Amino acid sequence: MSDFEATALRPAEIAGRGRALVAARPLRPGEVVLRESPLLLYSAFPFLSSASPSYCGHCFQSLASSAQKCSGCSLVFFCNPKCFSSHTPWLCESLRRLHSYSSAAFYDQPPERQVQARFLLAAYNLAAVSPSDFQVLLSLQGGGVGDPSSPADSSAAGFLHSLLSSVCPSLSVPISPEQTVALLAKDKTNAFGLMEPFSPSEEKRSVRAYGIYPKASFFNHDCLPNACRFDYVDSDSDGNTDIIIRMIHDVPEGREVCLSYFPVNLNYPSRQKRLLEDYGFTCDCDRCKVEATWSDNDEEEDEAMDEENDEEDEEQEMEGSDKKNEEASMNGGDESDFPHAYFFVRYMCSRENCGGTLAPLPSAPSMILECNVCGSLKEDEVGDNQ
Repeated sequence: MSDFEATALRPAEIAGRGRALVAARPLRPGEVVLRESPLLLYSAFPFLSSASPSYCGHCFQSLASSAQKCSGCSLVFFCNPKCFSSHTPWLCESLRRLHSYSSAAFYDQPPERQVQARFLLAAYNLAAVSPSDFQVLLSLQGGGVGDPSSPADSSAAGFLHSLLSSVCPSLSVPISPEQTVALLAKDKTNAFGLMEPFSPSEEKRSVRAYGIYPKASFFNHDCLPNACRFDYVDSDSDGNTDIIIRMIHDVPEGREVCLSYFPVNLNYPSRQKRLLEDYGFTCDCDRCKVEATWSDNDEEEDEAMDEENDEEDEEQEMEGSDKKNEEASMNGGDESDFPHAYFFVRYMCSRENCGGTLAPLPSAPSMILECNVCGSLKEDEVGDNQ
């Protein structure tokens, strides 16, 4: 992984954080530091979903009326012949057999288990058509609390491996149960979601598909990132599933470049819970160090409250924590209270239910900022002083 394009980034090992990406030279606001195509993609919808496919089975663009249906498995549609050519005979037959599999043991599985089955099919198919890419997949990091190394998830991996081995056609490259466990760990900690378009009426965007991007998986998390991710899945161009990493502000040479793994407007307890459950670590970034003191004070107040008011008070408390963020942001922030309030004023999208991060367009001399969630544009009135 030493060929990061345009020499903008270089891999590094950072004490306490493991592998990371750092700036190989000074980076400017809006600069695209990585554009990468996925190693593999798979649908985020449960395998046994009754909904009609509305996306291409390869590029996951919204389908037009001229979409081509696979006559072999009758389960996948494609937007053009080029996308259809990616549908290998092994994958087609595997989908057909698995869909017709009548065992209640599979039909009763939760939706997330069925999505894991989709990932494993994509991974096994990769092993057959491109062994070198499959080795890249296996080389990715994976591990931590809640991943398939835990007894519960290992059991799920065992079930899926046994199911796919018995139902799907034989592969020229054998996949062991241990490899299946390892693959699910890689997926859990490295997959990026390709999201549905933003809708102001929906509080949470759903995921259309998942992709594995080996180079992008090097980015560590920070609750106040200096770069953010853009994707344009429904753009009418080749590379619509590419992941694009763009700088939010200036970063000097040698500093780590980080993304936020979720919307930056989440409060401290929510962020820590999600990071621990999904990625197996506790965040101690500068922002979390400050907000941890707010959480400690709030918890002491909770202990003094009457039991019958616990639930109501907890909700008010969460709102109060969010309000404290907002007030600090609007007032410019006190260095001793919230030293990063400037970020929220300048780089948080103000659109309702969005939660996106703003980054300058790559070639906008007037510093036009684009939201990475809703796509709205705004002129940067502050100017880059960092």
